[in-house]
Amino acid sequence: MPKGPWSAKRERQYTDIKSSLLSRGRGEKVAEEIAARTVNKTRAQHGEASEASAASLDDISPARRGGEHSHVGPQGRTRDQLYADAQRAGLHGRSRMTKAQLERALKR
Repeated sequence: MPKGPWSAKRERQYTDIKSSLLSRGRGEKVAEEIAARTVNKTRAQHGEASEASAASLDDISPARRGGEHSHVGPQGRTRDQLYADAQRAGLHGRSRMTKAQLERALKR
């Protein structure tokens, strides 16, 4: 747990973020660092931190950033998510497509 006076709400936020990252397969150290950085950035943006970097204050909030970056990263969306999107789009032959083929077809 990082040092500094965090409120009970920020402690809960840290714990929730850390446990979420651990459940998704992130390592203990990485999960702790990401959770601490997220909480500290939120504290800075809400005026709860004694010092805050300009980057923390000028950037978008971690909550909003998470929503904008959903389903991107090392693996992106799952094949099932892509299949559901292809089904909604009415793509023919989707049941025989691989994940990569579904991604390409949906980008068109």
